Amino acid sequence: MKARTWRLAVGLPIAAALVVFFYYPVGALLASAVAPEDGPLLAPVVGVLTDPFYVGALAGAFADPLGVPAGLRAWANAGFPPVAFGIFGRTVTIATLGTLASVALGLPIAYVLARYEFPGRDVATSLTVVPFVLPAILVAVGFTASFGTHGTINALLAAAGLPTLDLAFTLPLVVLALAFYNAPLITRFVLAAYETADYRTVAVARTLGANRRRAALDALLPQLAPAFGASVLLAFIFNFMAFPIVLALGGLRLATVEVWLYALANNLKLTEAAGLAVVEAVVTLSLTYVYIRYERGQSAGSAGSPPPRRRVLGRPDRGRLAVGVVAVAALVMFVLPMASMVYASVRGAGGFTLSNYAFLASQTAGPGRTDPATAVVNSLLFAVGAAAVALPAGTAVALVTEREGRGRGVLGAVLMAPLAVSGVIVGLGLLRTLVFGVDVAGSRVVVAGPLAIVLAHAVGGYPFVARTVAPAIARVDDRTLEVARTLGAGRMRAFRDVALPVVLPALVAGAAFAFAISIGEFDATIILTQDPGSYTMPIAVEQYLGNRSTGPDLGPATAMGTVLLVVSAASFLVVERLGGRIEL
Repeated sequence: MKARTWRLAVGLPIAAALVVFFYYPVGALLASAVAPEDGPLLAPVVGVLTDPFYVGALAGAFADPLGVPAGLRAWANAGFPPVAFGIFGRTVTIATLGTLASVALGLPIAYVLARYEFPGRDVATSLTVVPFVLPAILVAVGFTASFGTHGTINALLAAAGLPTLDLAFTLPLVVLALAFYNAPLITRFVLAAYETADYRTVAVARTLGANRRRAALDALLPQLAPAFGASVLLAFIFNFMAFPIVLALGGLRLATVEVWLYALANNLKLTEAAGLAVVEAVVTLSLTYVYIRYERGQSAGSAGSPPPRRRVLGRPDRGRLAVGVVAVAALVMFVLPMASMVYASVRGAGGFTLSNYAFLASQTAGPGRTDPATAVVNSLLFAVGAAAVALPAGTAVALVTEREGRGRGVLGAVLMAPLAVSGVIVGLGLLRTLVFGVDVAGSRVVVAGPLAIVLAHAVGGYPFVARTVAPAIARVDDRTLEVARTLGAGRMRAFRDVALPVVLPALVAGAAFAFAISIGEFDATIILTQDPGSYTMPIAVEQYLGNRSTGPDLGPATAMGTVLLVVSAASFLVVERLGGRIEL
């Protein structure tokens, strides 16, 4: 009873802070679309649903549901001409293509990691955590440096006398970048399922006469299918909410819902943005709910006994040839973009140069100018502040939710809700409420500037802290704590001597995760950034990338991106060294 009361006392202040800095801003934003001050109920939402710009041919169905049969007959009589579905249709298309590309890349990599042994395999497996720590804007810069008009691929094609590619601001480039981000997610899920599969069923199928392929299809595939389905659904959700990659590589030409929300916010069309945010939130929260229900419905796997992995080095055969093809594809998709970015940052007309870094060092703050030094300092300070807030918040959430108990599921879902809400929506909510100011007991309360950015980063980071710390807390044996208490140790002494050594590495790893997520956060930051003096490194990278992504001068953007890459990589190494692990 005391433990439950103590965990409740810890959880309630965190829940109250979450209400103030997350649920209230997001709720106020969505409420302004449901019950606007200067219009009828649901007017902004109805405006979005009945606007062909947003939903295309579905606008007529929402405006006049009874006219749907006649509309379908007219469409059939016209010979079923192509139908457009507006920005939402484009968003679904990009998310679907990105998910298919992620599967096409992630599944073969999972197969190679599961079935083959080779030098660096453990490192390659560890790199599947990249999507959680690598800033998305870096992916945009890397893919521009690799696949852009003046990128590495075109340079190689031109050197070989082959036609070059023009992928700048095209759908294929956006899809490839989304696959970079989500293919490791597919790999991670499927590989984890493979390592916990029961291979006795495969052996039984073989003894009953099934060949190797039939045994795999009938006995192994059903065990991998749930994890694969969960990973595909999660990848689609992430692709649906993708923002920096689409903004930088597609612009308004390929605008998705998230990109258009940002455009509306820039033009201060906040009521229309609120209506669009409501529709998007209904879609993403519904998908997230389906994912959670689906994931919880799968039985947890135990430690399996997979067959010995084959060595890659050996006599060439069809399997080893396939491994080579997958390795080349992985190098092109994952290594080449980052390598091209670093190379472009030190490449000049005369060869090797540090002029791009010198240019960054020479820049100072001014009207319309980006000061790299200020962006670096801001990113580090914001990240330290966000980690300082997210670490105790995430730890408190882990303490509340790590044990089974009545209400744990509901409370856990409430406390982990920021994982399911777009950063753009969080930024818009903060902008409409705390940044513009709210009246509290006759006083105007304003939370703006760096403080608003730090709070937005902390809200986005603490769920990852909770996911990192919770397994360590679960390993603490309460009986050991009680023994220490019976031997005369106080509560704090027992915690320091018994529990702290177990959870300390996870606490440091959690803080590093929060730090890394803050360093790379772009969605809410670009909404809340009021002037160049509060730019962060991702914002500076996007500013330098700007319209130069189709030109030859990527130097400043790639140099700024390389600095961001070094900081992000350092955070990743801290997490990896301390055994930090994210479970989605």
